[in-house]
Amino acid sequence: MSGLLALLDDVAAISKVAAASVDDVIGQATKAGVKAAGAVIDDAAVTPKYVHGFAPAREIPIVLKIARASLFNKIVILLPIALLLSSFAPWLIPPLLILGGLYLCFEGAEKLHHWLSPKQPASLAKIQDPEHTPLDAAHLEEQRVKGAIKTDFILSAEIMTIALAATPEGGVIYQGVILALIAVAITAAVYGAVALIVKADDFGLHLANEGRTAAGRKLGEMIVRGMPGFMKALTVVGTAAMLWVGGNIIVHALHEMGLHLPYELIHGAAHAVGQGNGVVEWAVTALIDGIIGIGLGFAVMPVAARIGGLLGDEDAKAH
Repeated sequence: MSGLLALLDDVAAISKVAAASVDDVIGQATKAGVKAAGAVIDDAAVTPKYVHGFAPAREIPIVLKIARASLFNKIVILLPIALLLSSFAPWLIPPLLILGGLYLCFEGAEKLHHWLSPKQPASLAKIQDPEHTPLDAAHLEEQRVKGAIKTDFILSAEIMTIALAATPEGGVIYQGVILALIAVAITAAVYGAVALIVKADDFGLHLANEGRTAAGRKLGEMIVRGMPGFMKALTVVGTAAMLWVGGNIIVHALHEMGLHLPYELIHGAAHAVGQGNGVVEWAVTALIDGIIGIGLGFAVMPVAARIGGLLGDEDAKAH
């Protein structure tokens, strides 16, 4: 009997250790995921544009296609690469973060450029030109999905790299489990939000036409009328997130590589303005990071246009 009780005590102790390990993994995954929140916001804000203009029946299937590809990219491609980097070339992580940050800055600056000097891209003019054959819906959907997956891959790489940099050392399996949890949670959160966004106008229209109460019908009308403005605001938020996150990533990566001056100047300015107020200090830091992102993005644009021209990218040539 005493042997059985000892065995039960051992099982209970092992269970406590296992539970503590699970809690630790979930806690570390949450912390690392929070570090990547800016890139996640960017991902959620950018994706709905790829679904815009399609029949309502195709919206959710398109979101699911992109979500499946996103999860595949994170789990099958990016997670093993991240673990290999962590094990054999951790010194490569900051330079890769800088490349990803520059890409985000470029994307944000390109959007600003379009807003400041609106000009129809050559590729769009060709599609709308009556002398050219317009793209059919299936071909257009295929192109949009490919474009969304390419953008998501870059943002996913950025998210996984940020998460890896924020994950404490604890062995390959430990880091792998944390990164896998982050990959699943972020993909579900981003594309769940995207699905809600793209179907909100359909829900509002249904409520406006079929609502049982006057208040419900009024709410439906408000949703339908508000969605265009909401989508524009989401585009602005996504662009701001690109610039802020891109600048922030570069500053932190340089700090990790031993170039401390930009990081120290920014945080010194934020502390001087905020005087201990965390919200104000965060806002000042984000503003300066965004300004840095704008500058770097516009500096990268001619290089990207040159590379795109050499590769035969018509959109790049137009910029």
